[in-house]
Amino acid sequence: MNIQAKFVTSAASEAQFLTPEKPMIAVCGKSNAGKSTLINMLAGQKKLAKTSAAPGRTRLVNYFDFGDFLLADLPGYGYAAVSKEEKAKWGRLLDAFFEKKNICRVLVLTDIRRDPSKEDLQMIAFLNYHIISFTVIATKCDKLSRMQQRERVRAVANALGLGMDNVIAVSGLTGTGKDTLLSHISALL
Repeated sequence: MNIQAKFVTSAASEAQFLTPEKPMIAVCGKSNAGKSTLINMLAGQKKLAKTSAAPGRTRLVNYFDFGDFLLADLPGYGYAAVSKEEKAKWGRLLDAFFEKKNICRVLVLTDIRRDPSKEDLQMIAFLNYHIISFTVIATKCDKLSRMQQRERVRAVANALGLGMDNVIAVSGLTGTGKDTLLSHISALL
C-alpha cells in the first residue's frame, strides 16, 4: 500500500462530519494511548498528526486522507483533567460520530503495558452493541521484550473477550507492527 497521507479537516460538531465516498477507519482510545503517533507511523510522517506528552490534546474529530481510505482521529476518552462539561461534549461528539454508520473499521488503541481500563471495556461494549467492526491496537510495544509482548497481547485479548489475532502489537517509535496493520487495513479495503 503506497501512502500519501494528508490532513483534510477537523470537525467540532456533527454538522461538520465528513461522509466520504471511500472507506473510513476511525482511531479511538484513552487519552495518551498513542493515536497521533500511530497515525504518523502509518503515514510515514513525523508531524502529520500533532503529538503531545500531555493527554487530552485531541478535542475534535480530525480527518486524514490516506489515498485508499479516510482516517478519523477521535478525541481520547477517560482523561480526568478536563471539566465534566468538556467530557460530556466529547461523549456527545463520539456518539454522533458513531451514529453515522459510515465506518468500515475502528482501531481501538490501548497501551500494551496496562490492562484495558473501564473506559476501554465500555468502548468495546459500545462497538459490540452497535455492531461496529473493530481491531484492538496494543501500542507502545517497544517498551517490552518479544516474550512480554506476546504475554500482554494474550492478556489484553482475554480481558476484552477477543482472540489474540484481534489484537495487533505496534510501536510508533520503532515501526513494529506497521506492516501487519497495513496488511490488515489492505484486507479490509
